[in-house]
Amino acid sequence: MSGPHPTRIRRPSLSAGALIIAGAVLAAVGAVGAWLQHDAPGRSTQPRTELTASNPPAGLPTALTTGQHLQWSRCTSPPTARTGYDCATMKAPLDYRKPDGRAIDVALIRRKATGPNDRRIGSLVLNFGGPGVSGVSGLPERLKQYEPLLDRYDLVSFDPRGVGATIPVRCGKTADDTGYAGADACAEHSGAILPYIGTSHTARDLDLMRYLLGDERLHYFGVSYGTAIGAVYAHLYPSHVGRLVLEAPVDPTEDLSEQQVSQVKAVQAAFDRFAAHCAARIRHCPTGDGPEEAARRMARLADRLKKKPAPAGAGRNLDADDLAYAVSDHLALGTDGWAPLAKALTALIDHNDGRPLSKGADDTGFADRAATPRDNSRVARTAITCADSSLRPGFERLDRDEARVKAASPVFGEAWSTGVYLCYDWPFDGERATLQVNADGAAPVLVVGGTGDPTTPYPGARHMARALGDDVGVLLTAEEEGHGTYPQNRCVTKTVDTYLRTGHTPAAGTVCRGSMS
Repeated sequence: MSGPHPTRIRRPSLSAGALIIAGAVLAAVGAVGAWLQHDAPGRSTQPRTELTASNPPAGLPTALTTGQHLQWSRCTSPPTARTGYDCATMKAPLDYRKPDGRAIDVALIRRKATGPNDRRIGSLVLNFGGPGVSGVSGLPERLKQYEPLLDRYDLVSFDPRGVGATIPVRCGKTADDTGYAGADACAEHSGAILPYIGTSHTARDLDLMRYLLGDERLHYFGVSYGTAIGAVYAHLYPSHVGRLVLEAPVDPTEDLSEQQVSQVKAVQAAFDRFAAHCAARIRHCPTGDGPEEAARRMARLADRLKKKPAPAGAGRNLDADDLAYAVSDHLALGTDGWAPLAKALTALIDHNDGRPLSKGADDTGFADRAATPRDNSRVARTAITCADSSLRPGFERLDRDEARVKAASPVFGEAWSTGVYLCYDWPFDGERATLQVNADGAAPVLVVGGTGDPTTPYPGARHMARALGDDVGVLLTAEEEGHGTYPQNRCVTKTVDTYLRTGHTPAAGTVCRGSMS
C-alpha cells in the first residue's frame, strides 16, 4: 500500500518508524534500571500490577479469550531483543468467520513501562508500516523513537499475519525459500493462509490482543501502512478505540492504481525540491542547475545503468530501477537525506560507484532484487496488498495504468510503473477496492501528515481524517520533508505525546512548522 514495487518493501517511518532518526532519549538511569528489573537481580522495584479487561471480543470461544493468558518470557530472537524485552504468543482464529476452527500463533514483543503502577495507562501497540514489516524485530530497532512514552505505557508490537513468525507467507521456489517466484508459488506453498492475511484480519487480531493485554480500549501508534490497520480497527470496533495515532497515513479513498500515481507524483515533487536545494546550496551539485536539468541528468544516468549496472558492493549491482528506489529512500529521510544523496549521486555519476547510494538504502532490501532476502518482508508485502485490494485489471487497463504512472514522473515513473502488475494474476480475490474506515462514535483519532511526504502524500492525511468521520479524525499538519515527522519535529512530538498521555487532541487546523515552512 505504501510501496511501488511488488518485490520491494518500503521503509516505514516507511514511516516515521524506520526512516526517522532517533529523537529524545530517556536519560534517567534509575528509570532504565526499573525497566530492566528482570535483568538486574536484587534491584528494589515496585511490584508490577498486571491490568485486566472486562470486554472480550464478541463471538470468540472462551479458549481464546477468558481462557487464554499471555505467557511472557525473555525473548530468544532477534538478538537485539534478548535483553530487556519479553515475548509471547497469542492464539487467534485463522478465519474469524469460523472462530472454532484452526488457530494461529501471533508473535508479540513487549518492553515494560518504567513508571509507577498508578500512572501506567496500559499498553501502546506499535506498527511500523510495510506491509511486511516485523514488529518483533522492529521494536528493538526503533525503541528510541518511542522511549519517552515508557513512563506511561508498556510498548508492544507484533508480527502481523503473513510476516515473520506469524504464519509467514512463502512464495519462493521451495517451501523454505523466502524469495518471490510468482503468484503460483504463493498459492502452492501458502494457499491455505493467503485469504486470511489481509488488513481486516490483522485488525481483528488487534482487538483480541487489546483484551489479553488488559486494556478496555486500544491505544495504538501506526505509521505508514500501520495507519491502515489502525483505521480499519476503528471502523470495526469504534467503542474500543482509545488513543490512536495514525502517522503518515495511507489514503483510504484511493485504490491501488490511484495510489501508484499519487505516490510517484509525490516522490517526483520531493526530488524537484532536492534538486532546487542542491543547485542553490551544494557546490558541484550532481543534478545541475535545477529540477529540469536534474531530470535530464537522471535520464542519462538511468540509460547508462540499463546498459551496464554499477557495482554496489558485496557482489551486488545497481541498475536503473535500483537507482530510482535508492533515491526515493534518501528523499524519505527528509532534508537529512539530501546531503548524503548529493554525495552518493556524485560518486555514481563521476566514478561509477554505486556503493554510497546503495548503502543508504540497504535496509530496504532493494539492491539485488533477484537475490533471496533474509526475511519474507517482500513477499508478505505482495500477499497482504493483494489480500486487501480487489483490483484484478485486465491487460487493456494495465497498459493504461502503466502509461499513467510513467507519465506522472520523468525520474521515477518507469520504475514505479511495474507496480500496476502487483496483483493482476493473484490466485485469490481481494477484499475491497479502497479501505473502509468510517468510525462514527469512536473517540478522537489523531491523524498526522507531512506536507512533503514522498511516500504517503499529504492529501491522504486529509482524506483519512475526513473519512474517519466527524468528531473522530483530528488532523495535525507538519510542514516537513520526508516520510514521517515523529519524533524529529518537536511540535509534532509534543502534540502526539500530550495526546497519548492525556487524551487531549490539538485544535482543529493545527500546523507544526518545519523544514518546508
